[in-house]
Amino acid sequence: MGTRNDDYLLVAAIDFGTAYSGYAFSTRGEYKNDPLKVCANTWSGGSLMSLKTSTCILFDKRKKFHSFGFEAEDNYSGFALDNEHNEYYFFRRFKMKLFDKMQLKRKFMLEDEMGRKMSAMDVFSASIKYLKDHLMKRCQQQLPDTTDTDIRWVLTVPAIWNDTSKQFMREAAQLAGIKSEQLLIALEPEAASLCCRYLPMNTIKGCSGGFLPFGPRSKYLVFDAGGGTVDITVHEVQPNGSLKELYKANGGNWGGTYIDIAFRNLLADIVGNDVMDDFQATQMMDYIDLFREFEVKKRNFKNEMTEKINFKVPIALSENFSKKKGKAIKDHINTKPQYDKKIIWIGDKLRMEADVAKGLFKETCESVAKHLRELFSQGQVKDVPTILMVGGFSESPMLQKVLRDTMPDKKIIIPADAGLVVLKGAVIYGHNPDIIGERRCRFTYGVQASYPFKEGVDPESKKFTNDAGKVFCADKFDKHVEIGQAVTCGEDQVTRSYNPTKINQTKITFSVYASKDENPVFTTDPNCTLVGSLSVDLHGSGLERSVTVQLSFSDTELHVKAVEKATGKESTATFDFLS
Repeated sequence: MGTRNDDYLLVAAIDFGTAYSGYAFSTRGEYKNDPLKVCANTWSGGSLMSLKTSTCILFDKRKKFHSFGFEAEDNYSGFALDNEHNEYYFFRRFKMKLFDKMQLKRKFMLEDEMGRKMSAMDVFSASIKYLKDHLMKRCQQQLPDTTDTDIRWVLTVPAIWNDTSKQFMREAAQLAGIKSEQLLIALEPEAASLCCRYLPMNTIKGCSGGFLPFGPRSKYLVFDAGGGTVDITVHEVQPNGSLKELYKANGGNWGGTYIDIAFRNLLADIVGNDVMDDFQATQMMDYIDLFREFEVKKRNFKNEMTEKINFKVPIALSENFSKKKGKAIKDHINTKPQYDKKIIWIGDKLRMEADVAKGLFKETCESVAKHLRELFSQGQVKDVPTILMVGGFSESPMLQKVLRDTMPDKKIIIPADAGLVVLKGAVIYGHNPDIIGERRCRFTYGVQASYPFKEGVDPESKKFTNDAGKVFCADKFDKHVEIGQAVTCGEDQVTRSYNPTKINQTKITFSVYASKDENPVFTTDPNCTLVGSLSVDLHGSGLERSVTVQLSFSDTELHVKAVEKATGKESTATFDFLS
């Protein structure tokens, strides 16, 4: 990561979301006067006006950046009308491709809407560069003399992402022109937690008067429901005002875009996948408008609604259906018992029973409810009295009702503009990154090492002899920290010493593994995953030479330091999750 830049004038945060992305910034002076006072940009796309834009990006046939956000959607739609879209690469909602990928590599390829491939690193870095450059222009309008070196940048990622995905985002930001020493990675629910500490309670649903009750020793669960993921952390406020994580970050892929997927699947079930795929490929402008319309509608779905819901569906979809199937869509629906009399579709009008509309939320909401029940059965979480709902999907009355029904004994509070809480909190985190005092490890981490062979215990297949004739067992999991373990921020958690196995060895290369087991024995165990490698130079010769390795897990990213004992020299240690 390098040394943090403390000589900065302002903090600029980029909230890179699955469905929507945006930025905000504030100077040191503004932060001291009012931590919540940030500058952001207003974007417009169709009938949507928002402080975030759509996470979509367009490249030309040479794979050169063309446009981003609502603008990219509109441009690609226009090219589709002119039948020129086949010469362009259009990516949308691609952030989730990094979710839970332990084996992510730099050369990972992304497929666009038409199935054509581009380097994921190029797609992510171009997206970050667009938001960075847009922010710089906006910033220089207010502070004309601002340069890159005046800024401390913050990039948000889900807390449930692994180290590999975080490193991927850091490298994408560096390719976008953000220096590593000027960049902090903020965990989204942590950022939300920081923001909500400053919110007046009269802006929060479920509270009245004064400020949020986040005094010393108060505990609360942050439920961050975005477009792609539901991201959960549990915090306790310490006497000095810092935050302690009580339980490891958790969650799953149950974000708001999965409601869109359920809606698309419903339409495809009616018209057929072939018609739906053809509609998406040939009528992109109509396809985008359809889901912009659905985005506005779904925000107002309520569990208690009984009236039918009306949607405007592009006429091209029903025309395509009639052309391919030789019958009208309204007659076809009558042949499907599950939709007969529940859905009426004539031309560009679709009318749906309330229960069908609410059913679009069923799978996602059931997954959330099941997870929360399991989470609150854990000892560290059981007595947490408050759930703080943040993120754009938390504004959904349907999701709010699920949490109230699942956890009737918990106080549920929802800030106004819940979708902007992470972005504002990321700015706050940039000004005060040390406010998170303690985190919990999401995995057990260890180094692949060799130990003296135990006859009758260790498998013969792992037996080998070193240059001194001693018998060792290979592939041992040398544990540094355990899953769920509390680690104090700013401190190195573990120091281990390692020796070479060959007399004339000039380098020790360590393999670092992660596991969801508490006590893995071998790095070859089923739940162990290689996450990176660490190389350390050795001087001289002999088997008594040793290297101490320190792994720090308390930051949002994993940091490594290695020192050769004989010389006291901090060695050229590199840690690479993406190799």
